[in-house]
Amino acid sequence: MNAPTAQLAAFAANLQLADIPASVLRKTEDLLVDWFGSAVAGHGARPVDSITRFALAMGPQAMPGCDMPPAGPSEVIISRGRTSPYLAAMANAAASHVAEQDDVHNGSVFHPATVVFPAALAVAQALGASGPQLLTAAVAGYEVGIRVGEFLGRSHYKVFHTTGTAGTLAAAAAVGKLLGLDAAQMQHAFGSAGTQSAGLWEFLRTAADSKQLHTAHAAAAGLMAAYLAKDGFTGAAQILEGPQGMAAGMSSDANPARLIDGLGTRWATAETSFKFHASCRHTHPAADALLQVMQAHSLQPEDLARVVTQVHQSAFDVLGPVLNPTTVHQSKFSMGTVLALVARFGHAGLVEFDQHFQDAATQQLRDRVEMVLDEEVERAYPQRWIGKVTVYTADGRVLRGRVDEPKGDPGNTLSRDEITAKALRLAAFSGGATAAEMQAAVDALWGVASWPRVGALLERAA
Repeated sequence: MNAPTAQLAAFAANLQLADIPASVLRKTEDLLVDWFGSAVAGHGARPVDSITRFALAMGPQAMPGCDMPPAGPSEVIISRGRTSPYLAAMANAAASHVAEQDDVHNGSVFHPATVVFPAALAVAQALGASGPQLLTAAVAGYEVGIRVGEFLGRSHYKVFHTTGTAGTLAAAAAVGKLLGLDAAQMQHAFGSAGTQSAGLWEFLRTAADSKQLHTAHAAAAGLMAAYLAKDGFTGAAQILEGPQGMAAGMSSDANPARLIDGLGTRWATAETSFKFHASCRHTHPAADALLQVMQAHSLQPEDLARVVTQVHQSAFDVLGPVLNPTTVHQSKFSMGTVLALVARFGHAGLVEFDQHFQDAATQQLRDRVEMVLDEEVERAYPQRWIGKVTVYTADGRVLRGRVDEPKGDPGNTLSRDEITAKALRLAAFSGGATAAEMQAAVDALWGVASWPRVGALLERAA
């Protein structure tokens, strides 16, 4: 029997639109619209602007004496410019991860949209691909990336940002599908993508900008790997499970069976969750559980003497280093800050982080929050992200809250109206599009399955 890498590559190469259930295609449309909102939300973010300036500087240049802007086939959403597919994928991947509102797959602890859609969109625009071709490529990317993340396991995630590592192969799969790679070529693309996979969590300790670089690199490197494979470039045949492959260097609990789990029958794309709060997903279960307690008992922020959150070990691994956040982005990885904002405003959204993460009231509440390891939550993770809190009130009560499916999970998902409203909020916050422009773009995106050709999502302003 072929090795798991080969089987996964064959699945991605051979996937056809007719193979994908209608419900999975509709979910992929939901994920695309949700991603688009996050991409527009990256407008004006300093790390995103830096990567975008680099991408545009490396791209097609205007002719001397010509006042027309340089152009390429692929759209840079936050600037509404055009450049090469490689550089557009880089810029759009950086943009769509900064607001911390892009989707997540629980079992793999992987954010698929921010690496799959930037690469697939850029290539679809360059090739003149149709909407159905874009959706098929996206499903290929999701299915591959999620399984690679599950394969690499929890030991990998403790040190490596899975979206930067598994995401490189996800992008390669999506682009490879659009390029029409056969199974052997797709396997070579995986080999070239895997050898470039990167992304370490150390950036959180000093509030560095690396998280946006992780997604930018993953999308662009995966795209490059697919194009190289199309040109005959070879990559390692067993980059995932080989004796000197990704698992050997990046994991101590890798499970090769996860790479081929239910290929063609289990649609991992449909398992993907939306993010309701604008923060690290590890904070969401506790945030929802705290909201449950406060609403059930009509509590106000000043009623909270102490909040204990029962969490899994990975929450400690990712959130533990962030004790006194100094930037908006770093504060989204502080359990205390997220719960303080939720307690004060009922939602930890972009505005709340931007305007209130350093308020004295937020910091006082933040310092009353404690994380403790909980055996039940730990056993359930990562397949289920249970939220449990114990609230000690100022008047001596002890109250407990529990959420088994945080808002946005498949069993507690967002409706299309909620996804649209979220996208409009993200655009309004960043100023990346007017309300009318964003509404028109989202309305058009809901019809992507009927597009004969993928064009610009946001047209250049007149």
